[in-house]
Amino acid sequence: MTPSCFKKLSDEMERLIKVERPETTRTIAWAAGNGDRSENADYIYGKKRLREIDRRLRFLKKRLEDSVVINPLDMNSEKIQFSATVTVENEEGEERIYTIVGIDEIDISKGWVSWKSPIGRTLLGKSVGDSVTITAPRNTFELEIIKVEYKEIL
Repeated sequence: MTPSCFKKLSDEMERLIKVERPETTRTIAWAAGNGDRSENADYIYGKKRLREIDRRLRFLKKRLEDSVVINPLDMNSEKIQFSATVTVENEEGEERIYTIVGIDEIDISKGWVSWKSPIGRTLLGKSVGDSVTITAPRNTFELEIIKVEYKEIL
């Protein structure tokens, strides 16, 4: 994962621990004092929300513990690796830019594709001048690699 993704997930975990979980716990305590819990919507929703928060916290904790942070600024390779920003040209001569990122960072509107996606898997290990065939779920297409660079991913 990139440093910006690690920070984003760490910030989310901190917000859940310091803000959302305490607020939800207070809401549950207040709702519990309002009588019958079986028909108390605030209590029922609060308990459900607390379970969701705890589930997300477990996920984030494991994801952050298991992550390997790769800073693209530390990369120096002619070959496409994780965190590379790659300029390609399709069969019609149109250029596209893709950045190879982790599964928590995918954003198609920015051209950020997972290293596990058909495009990401095919580009990994290739170099400028290589032509690749991408087999996606709906079609197959050719791309020529024009440029490979490693820059900060925000």
